[in-house]
Formats: sequence, C-alpha cells, structure tokens
Amino acid sequence: MLSSNMQPFFKMQGSGNDFILWDNTVLNLPVDHMSCWAKALCPRGFAIGADGMIFLDKPRTQGHDYDWHFFNADGSRAEMCGNGSRCAARLAYRIGLAGREQVFGTDAGAIRAQVKDKGRVRVQLTAAENLQLHNLLNFQDSEPVNVHSVNTGVPHAVIICDDVHKVNVSGLGRMVRMHPDFAPAGTNVNFVQVKDRGHVFLRTYERGVEDETFACGTGAAASVVVASALGLCAGSVQVITSGKEYLNIDLQDEGVFLTGKADFIYQGMVFLDTFGLSIPRV
Repeated sequence: MLSSNMQPFFKMQGSGNDFILWDNTVLNLPVDHMSCWAKALCPRGFAIGADGMIFLDKPRTQGHDYDWHFFNADGSRAEMCGNGSRCAARLAYRIGLAGREQVFGTDAGAIRAQVKDKGRVRVQLTAAENLQLHNLLNFQDSEPVNVHSVNTGVPHAVIICDDVHKVNVSGLGRMVRMHPDFAPAGTNVNFVQVKDRGHVFLRTYERGVEDETFACGTGAAASVVVASALGLCAGSVQVITSGKEYLNIDLQDEGVFLTGKADFIYQGMVFLDTFGLSIPRV
C-alpha cells in the first residue's frame, strides 16, 4: 500500500520541452496547492526537474474528456502550452481518461487532440488572436527591434532573423519579454529564421522558465502565423526547433494545428516530505 508521502508521477517530453504530469482524478490535489508543487519539483539538480507541471483533472464542462491545470517551472499558471498539450493528450489516452479523439479544457479554451501512432499527437490550438506586425521596440543602450506579436493560447513575440544561431536568445529574449509593451503579463519571445517556404528554424525564450527552451509548441504556431502573414512561408510548415526536433504547423481555415511526438520518459515515485509537500485531506 502506498504511503501518502510517496506519490507516483509521469515524466514526458515533447520536442525537448519536458513536463511532470499527475493524474489528479486520483491524486485529488487542490488547485491552490499546485503552484507550490511546481516550484518545489521542477528545479533541475535538486528535484525531478522539468519545464512545467501538468495536472489532469475531472472535466468541468459537459462534452470535455478532462481538464488540465498547467504551471510553469516558477509556479506561474499558464493558459496554454502546445508541447504540453500533446503530452497531456497521450497520457490521458494511456490511463483511460480519453480515447484517441479527445477534447480537454484549458485556461485558453477547449483543445481538440488526436493521438496517432508512433507517439505522435495532433492538437488544434485555440484560434490565433491579436496579430500585430512591425512594432518597433526601443531599449536603453540598444538598437530598436522590429517585433511582431500574436496570441496562440499564450502571448508570443516573434522576431525574424537572418541567422538564429547567432542570436543571444537569453539576453534579447529577456529584454523583450519584460518590455513595457507586453506588461503586465509579459510574453514568450521567438526568434525565427526562414529556410524556405516550407521550413523555418526556431529558438524560443519562455516566460515562466525564464530562459531558452528546446522547443515551444505555441511559439512554433505563432512563428508560422506571423511568417505567413508577412508572406515568408506557406500555411503548412515544418518548424525545426533548437532541440533538432520537427514540429508540423498547419494553418487551415483560421485554425492552427500542431503535430509532433510526445514521449514517455519514465514513471516514478516522489517523496513529498523531502520538499515539504503534502496532500491536504478534507
């Protein structure tokens, strides 16, 4: 019999974005405790380590298979995460919360997912909103930067570059992420190099992680939405992430679809008292 001090979790990754996932239909952790769990367990070296934490929960809306709660590594709650949504969908199918075709609730709205073979998952993201092109941002002691922006479930800034490999993603990304134009919530920042009309290179600075990550699903979608609006790429694009993974983005009838692998890494047990965590009992 499991001690309440020991709790099982899943570790998954999508294109290098890694997540700790919980079946909260069994765990029953109150929502107001989830942020501190993310802050305690996401640090690398001292805990499990992850870019974010996902709780799969009972649906609050009729017609949904389940709801999710998503938290960044710093404990901040995020409306949406493209790579995380693919991991959530594959886990929900594996543990019987949903079938291959599923709908789940997020803070950004309902997400439709299709679990395919060989670990691939296709999700329909929420419709892109608030597209703004050619916003010149000024910085102290730095040249102005031409920034585009769009919300693909979470806010994203997009900067078109000649060579993404030469960009100081952490430095410039942090400056744009904190710029007053994106206050108070801030923004994720994507650096995009168009290889050809069907392929782009992408590097992303993610708020909540506060550094570059290997990939960002909603960032890949935002990058293609912007590049397409600028006439630089087609509506169906392979996005090559900094982790050398490929994400497929398809723009269809104002819908945004993201397809890529979602991999199970391991299932483990965590000792909650090591981190001062517990599950409140009603």
